[in-house]
Order: sequence, then C-alpha cells, then structure tokens
Amino acid sequence: MLILVRDNNVDQALRVLKKKLQQEGIVREMRLREHFEKPAEKRAREKAEGIRRARKLAQKKLNRELGIGPAKKSKPSRSMK
Repeated sequence: MLILVRDNNVDQALRVLKKKLQQEGIVREMRLREHFEKPAEKRAREKAEGIRRARKLAQKKLNRELGIGPAKKSKPSRSMK
C-alpha cells in the first residue's frame, strides 16, 4: 500500500491511510485480534454477522421491488455558454 505525502502534509496522508485501512477491513481485524476469542464466541459472532448480512440483503431486495429508497440524482445538464 502506497500513500503519497504531498507538500509535507502528513495529516492529509494519515487521513488517506486510515481510510484505506478501514475500507480493507484491517482496522476491524486488528480489533478482533487484540484479545483471544473463544471458539464458541467466534462461532456465535460469525453466525450473528451472517444473519445481519442476510437481513440487510433481504431488506434491500424488498426495497428495490417496492421502489422504496433514496431518489437517484440526475446529472445536471451541461449547457454551453
């Protein structure tokens, strides 16, 4: 992973790095590995995550079928001046 520091702006580079780590799930994995998790706790957590994913997917599917959801933004027309 490569993060460029532009104009000695380390704060901006750190924000970009944190965002990339978050998107790849590395931060979440580090938090999970901070402490030992019993196998039974791991199974329960993974099962709950699966149930959450399935519910979220079902809700999205239902919303799509009913046409409920955020309105799609139309791109403004470009007029030549």
